Amino acid sequence: MRPYPPPSPVAVPDLSAELWKSAVRVLDTNWSGDHTVPSRRLYPHQWSWDAAFIAVGLAYVNPTRAWRDLHNLFEAQWPDGRVPHIVFDPATAEDDYFPGPGFWNVPVLAGRPARRSTGIVQPPLHALAAWEVYRHASAHGAACVSEARTELAWLYPRLVRQQEYLTERRDAAGAGLASIVHPWESGLDNSPAWDQALSEVPADMSLLDRYQRRDLAVSEAAHRPTDQDYARYVGLILNYRDGGYSDTELVQRHPFAVECPSFNSILGVAELALAQIAGVLGRTSDARRHRDRAREITAAISRRLWEPETRTFRARDARTGRLSPVRCVSGLMPLMLPDLPADQVQAIMAEARSERFGLPAPSVDRTDESFDTHRYWRGPVWVNVNWLLRRGMQVHGFRGEAEQLRRAMLRLVHEHGHYEYFHPESGAGLGAPTFGWTAALCLDLLADRSAPAYARAD
Repeated sequence: MRPYPPPSPVAVPDLSAELWKSAVRVLDTNWSGDHTVPSRRLYPHQWSWDAAFIAVGLAYVNPTRAWRDLHNLFEAQWPDGRVPHIVFDPATAEDDYFPGPGFWNVPVLAGRPARRSTGIVQPPLHALAAWEVYRHASAHGAACVSEARTELAWLYPRLVRQQEYLTERRDAAGAGLASIVHPWESGLDNSPAWDQALSEVPADMSLLDRYQRRDLAVSEAAHRPTDQDYARYVGLILNYRDGGYSDTELVQRHPFAVECPSFNSILGVAELALAQIAGVLGRTSDARRHRDRAREITAAISRRLWEPETRTFRARDARTGRLSPVRCVSGLMPLMLPDLPADQVQAIMAEARSERFGLPAPSVDRTDESFDTHRYWRGPVWVNVNWLLRRGMQVHGFRGEAEQLRRAMLRLVHEHGHYEYFHPESGAGLGAPTFGWTAALCLDLLADRSAPAYARAD
């Protein structure tokens, strides 16, 4: 597998050489032969939206490996179209990670190996990742462009099935948005955005006697979800698993079904990326259909998840209809959608600039009682969601703020390392070190300042 040089020095500004080389080292360290792990210590398998973010970075230094990552993930796609949130590495022992493949107990499905994956999903960022890898292929020569077209043709129908699964089977409320059935599906695992909905889920603490947490053996308890939350997480998996991973009548039979503004914004962005891919593949009518679907998803987000009184986007419990009372970074993510109404765009930017968030944005409103500077998604700064926020700023022409955020993220990693997340005040690195998506997205931040192709015109 041939290595690729970095872009020209002109494309890699200021903090370039040292940060670029350290990011490449992280991606090399985390490569496992046919996929990239997020971080070897805590996350020894392949995670779904991690693979997408990592592919964005690999586009610059090894696109062949980027395609291999996406291939490995989509080879585990279920017949119904769902892309599992973890693809398990058979070389990793069951006891090395919980919940492992034996716990999920996924059956043989249309010839797929049994227990190779989990049964839940993560945000469908993969169409965007595939488009970004293709977009940068020309920098690596004609052979790379040919490889990229072949890979797009293989991925496209699988990406479409992923979207169809989420927009059809997961529309639990019948309102045009996908519902997540577990907090882990959001990617923002223990965000306070789920607290209200989770309060309705029984916390059977005896589950933690039967099933031992592995995360606390390699991470500080004060940084991870509480035992009560974890008991609920395990209970939700058991409920979904024992129901055959069925999405029929979710609101009636499953205790957690939530419409997340971040998840659904990525769902809409995926349709826009698919429109670009369909154009490359000569599927003109498909491209129009994807753009129409993106507008429909945007309209549903604007209608369902907007709270006029606070002028913010909130998660909605599909079972009760209630909006979450907490302002979280997920509420800033609709900025990625080019057809979002102008007043809502301005409201998101006002929120991002305010003392509640600021740049780079923490995962939760700094003034909220749930804000915790150390605990996972309850306060720390994450590079991946800020990278998405920056794309939204670029989409709507906020170039100054986008550049401010780009530099702030690069400075954070340059000074503290490629950590999973960061202290929202001191900037200290937290969570897993040598973290894949942090390294990958640094490469993109260093090399590319262009706005997405579907950005609104000035």
